Amino acid sequence: MRQRRLNEEEQALWAAFAQGIAPLRTARQAKPATLPPDPPVSPSTTPAKPGMSRAAIMQRLSSGGVHAVHGTASHSLTVQKGRGGAFEIGVRRPGLDDTSWRGLVSGKLRPARRLDLHGQVAQTAFHRLHGFIIQAHTDNVRCVEIITGLGSGHNGGILRRELPFWLGRGDLGRLILAVVHPHAANQGAVRVLLRRSARGNGF
Repeated sequence: MRQRRLNEEEQALWAAFAQGIAPLRTARQAKPATLPPDPPVSPSTTPAKPGMSRAAIMQRLSSGGVHAVHGTASHSLTVQKGRGGAFEIGVRRPGLDDTSWRGLVSGKLRPARRLDLHGQVAQTAFHRLHGFIIQAHTDNVRCVEIITGLGSGHNGGILRRELPFWLGRGDLGRLILAVVHPHAANQGAVRVLLRRSARGNGF
């Protein structure tokens, strides 16, 4: 049987129809293109902030030159220790007369001034305490009370833990005769017996 050839009109129709047919893609042709790998992330070249190295800070801490007060991942606050270290609370120091000691321990010696540091951050609390003690001694005040609060940590809050070290600094410890808690149940406050200023007599 002879095949009939398409005329020009039929060839044009078939060509137009064939243009809209997309060829089938084989499995090999349908393989997805591989995406290029992400470029490696280069480490930050931002220079470190100037200051002591971590090794130098740890060396000073271990040698006793400074006492850490507060530290975070990006900030550390330190306060220079006094030569006497932490001021012992509730301990009678040599040279303190019986009357003054008994009056302080019994609570009969009432504080003339009170400083409430409860809720303060360590740096602010230290500067307020420092000015408070210096001014009270200058004014010849005999006894003052300092409130730190108990805090929520196992050994108390940061202010309660650091207060003995602040009071033991050379510039403050020399002005203090004794430090006691108002009573055994109140560990969040202390009463401080100050030395007489140069204008006063005795201790």
